[in-house]
This record gives sequence, C-alpha cells and structure tokens, in this order.
Amino acid sequence: MNLKELIFGGNIKGFDDSGSEYGGSIQQWLPVKNIIGGTVITKDRRFVKISEVLPVNFHLKTPLEQQNIIYYFASYLKIAPNNLQIRVITQRLDLDGYIAKMRKYAETEENEKCKDMIEDNMQMVSDVAANEVTTHRFFIIFQYEPHMKTKGNTVRAIADRLNEEAETARRFLDLCGLEVLDPDYVDNAVLELLYETVNKNSARRVKLPDGVFDMMTAVHGIYGGY
Repeated sequence: MNLKELIFGGNIKGFDDSGSEYGGSIQQWLPVKNIIGGTVITKDRRFVKISEVLPVNFHLKTPLEQQNIIYYFASYLKIAPNNLQIRVITQRLDLDGYIAKMRKYAETEENEKCKDMIEDNMQMVSDVAANEVTTHRFFIIFQYEPHMKTKGNTVRAIADRLNEEAETARRFLDLCGLEVLDPDYVDNAVLELLYETVNKNSARRVKLPDGVFDMMTAVHGIYGGY
C-alpha cells in the first residue's frame, strides 16, 4: 500500500469517520471534520493549511524593493505546493462598535448642538461604510499532497508536515516584506476564521466565546491520541 492509499484510503492512524452528527444540523453539512495543529481536516479526507498574510502596498515600494518582491515571490512559487491558492476575502467595514460608542456619547451629551453633531457623524460614518469602505483579508491555502514526505501516517505527522510548508512560505514571504500571521492558539484562530466565513453577517454581532475550541473538542472531538 502506497502513501496515497494511506492518506486517502482510510488507514490514517487517528482518523475516525464516526462522529456525533444530528440530521439537518451544521455538523452534517459542514465539510470540516476537525482542526488539529492548525490543519483543517475535511470529511473527504483532505488536510488543508490556511495562513493569513498581511499585505503591503507594492506601488509605495522603491523600484529595487519591487524587483526584490517579484524575485522572491517567484522563487517561492517554484517550490510551493502544487495546489496553492491565494484567496482574498472582501467585507464591508464593521463599525458597529464605533456607532454604539457614539450613541452612548449622544445619550449623555447635554448640549443639543453637540448631540446633533454626534448624530450627523454616526449617519455619515454609516453611509460611508455601507457604500464605500471595505476591508480585505489575504490568505494562502494549500493541502497535503501524496509526494510530501512525513514521519508517519498519523494525523499529527501530516499536520506537522503542512506546518513545515507554512514555515517555508513564511520565510520567503518575509523576504517580500509580507507578514504571515502566527497566532498563539492556531486551532482557535482557524476555527474563528471558518466561523466568520460560514456566518458572514451574524459573526459581526456574535463572537465565539473564549475556550470554544476546548468545549467543541469535549463534545464532538474524535481525535484522542493523535
């Protein structure tokens, strides 16, 4: 049996197709099985790594800096995983917190003219945010491929191998002046990203509670000794 069969044939140590899924629930239709070591494990037995990259303004760089960015990025693409994706998520700017704060100021303001100015400011900001202001988040995404060598056929070994690929990308993109985010609790960060992607509107109002990943693992976790 070759490594590809081990990965996609169901013989990965620690990979369990069983799980708690209720009919018509999110768990049933969501393609994600679990998150381990910052790696998204899908129900169709793929292992996906997602890294967020902070952009730079290429046009503000000097000609020499621009040339270096192109050179190092091209160098990375030569050794990058075959199925590398670059994804950009565009969203309207979330100003709910700012509006709520200004509304509190308006409620306690005694000067009517100042209160009118605050109301005008909230209206202007809301109009601009609704029609013009957007935020952009950039990600590089790749998956485990059969030719990638691992130290074993376990879920953890595959996650470690993808983390090595992510570290390689970090080094090259750093030479381009790009920062790849490295959160302290990477599983939680990936879970939050998936939550915000699936719930684009409600995620603005309802944030995931602290410790949610530990809670979900306790209830729906399927990987014990990986």
